Amino acid sequence: MVKKIKFQSPSGMHDILPEEYKYFQKVYDVSDKVANFYNFQKIETPIVEDTELFTKGTGFSTDIVQKQMYNLKTKGGDCLTLRPEFTPGIARAYIEHGMHNMPQPVKLYSMGPVFRYENPQAGRYRQFHQVNFEFLGEKSAVADSQVIQIFYNILKDLKLKNLVVEINSIGDSQCRPYYKKLLVNYFKSREQSLCLDCRRRLKENPLRIFDCKDEKCQRVKAEAPQIINHLCEECHRHFKQVLEFLEELQLPYHLNPYLVRGLDYYTKTVFEISDNSEEGKVLGTLAAGGRYDVLLKLLGGKDTPALGGAVGVERVVSLMREKSVKFSKVIATEVFLAQLGDLAKRKSLKLIEEFKEAGIQIGESLGRDSLKAQLRMADKMGAKYTLILGQKEALDETIIIRDMIKGSQDIVKMEKVVKEIEKHIGK
Repeated sequence: MVKKIKFQSPSGMHDILPEEYKYFQKVYDVSDKVANFYNFQKIETPIVEDTELFTKGTGFSTDIVQKQMYNLKTKGGDCLTLRPEFTPGIARAYIEHGMHNMPQPVKLYSMGPVFRYENPQAGRYRQFHQVNFEFLGEKSAVADSQVIQIFYNILKDLKLKNLVVEINSIGDSQCRPYYKKLLVNYFKSREQSLCLDCRRRLKENPLRIFDCKDEKCQRVKAEAPQIINHLCEECHRHFKQVLEFLEELQLPYHLNPYLVRGLDYYTKTVFEISDNSEEGKVLGTLAAGGRYDVLLKLLGGKDTPALGGAVGVERVVSLMREKSVKFSKVIATEVFLAQLGDLAKRKSLKLIEEFKEAGIQIGESLGRDSLKAQLRMADKMGAKYTLILGQKEALDETIIIRDMIKGSQDIVKMEKVVKEIEKHIGK
């Protein structure tokens, strides 16, 4: 009988083991590289924020606020929430630190864990990770297309193919109220065909019905009025420009008139990027976002146009592994340090630091005493040269350099070994 492990990771949360973490690191490295190219600066905000930041910012009628937030009360009585998304926290930081006084737009990006209580399934976790990009203080339609391009580039640089951009405009405070009335009238006449959640959404925010995955609701929404036909002149002009920029960039996009995204603060452009292969369809959206011109004012800041989005790291990693995405071949460790005896161990510590200062990667196994085992490890790591430091060498302040390919070896002064290795490896 197999004994049950007493402690396991909480439901919907997972350990990222070393074999998988290299994929996470690749996503972060590519995101850093793209961010640097487009002149985004990194920001870190707290994992917990004031609960009202999300009820007010993300929107009280959203599933995130109503069903998915992890709320807690401190001993001092403060109501805090584990962040379910990055954007409200970054908007709060922009306001709090007077970033409106900086040259606009302020371009910020962030990465890390977010938390939502939802049913665990493929690509969905209760603690998951996002890479987030925000463009604050920019109203031009060219910024919308550039944000989409940034997320597309990250996914493409991670060697994901079959990418498609779905895009829509959901209008603004000028044209959306009239459209909502049209929607309410349409859905009310078909209310009995909607699921219970969508009947609630009909009263609170009818646009959210478009996010429902229930099959019977899908059939009802397929014939609903499209907002694209009811945009005001300004929203229509803005969206037309966004599409023209995307065509100039030759990005493959699909106009989806029922795409709304599940957050109340969005205005005008909304988008999602997914992989159109069978594996990608199972996992769903890889990156998504949109424009949120009213959020900063809603949170107490100045009237500031803004937009952004996020990449779901777990979904991207799952797809990379599913498609067996290969990384560039990692350069093997060229030098390995083998040691024998306590004095050799002590001297090895300082020697390793000298190689670090010289920028030379060096392998070692200081916990082992068997020379044979250490040489086996050097061979497994693909080391071209092994440095052998025994008791005699440690006393003489010398070290043996063994050529692992030729089998030859030389004795050099310990103080000169870094220079000698630099000559050997051509550094």
